[in-house]
Amino acid sequence: MKRREFIQLSVSGLAASAVAPAISLAESAAQTAVTADIYYTKESTGRWIGKAATHLPAIEVLKAGGKTTVNVVTPHEMKGYEHYIVKHVLLDKDHKFIAEKMFNPMQDKVASSSFSIENYSGILYALSMCNKHDVWLSSVEA
Repeated sequence: MKRREFIQLSVSGLAASAVAPAISLAESAAQTAVTADIYYTKESTGRWIGKAATHLPAIEVLKAGGKTTVNVVTPHEMKGYEHYIVKHVLLDKDHKFIAEKMFNPMQDKVASSSFSIENYSGILYALSMCNKHDVWLSSVEA
């Protein structure tokens, strides 16, 4: 290896080792900023102050004979495709997907869904997605 090539590679290596951690930290900070506004809750309405009452999903859990029925209702108007609840998503205690129900705003007058799961205990999370006011999260102990 020639002396000039060695010096260029050494300088490039030093620059890369100084820049790479900064890029990684910047990406990490950006990711944290994004995840803070992925969903809203009763306690954290973010930019949607005053919207929690009609956007938070209400969750009811009924247990009978080893079966759990989870009813989710979002008290939100269904004004056709102008303003409506797009879907409900049910997640387990580890935030893993269990089920979802999509709504047709031309047919569904109420954003109501029912899920049947077997032998479940622990926290359940329900997401309610509004076409204008993002995603809202509620939880209940099952």
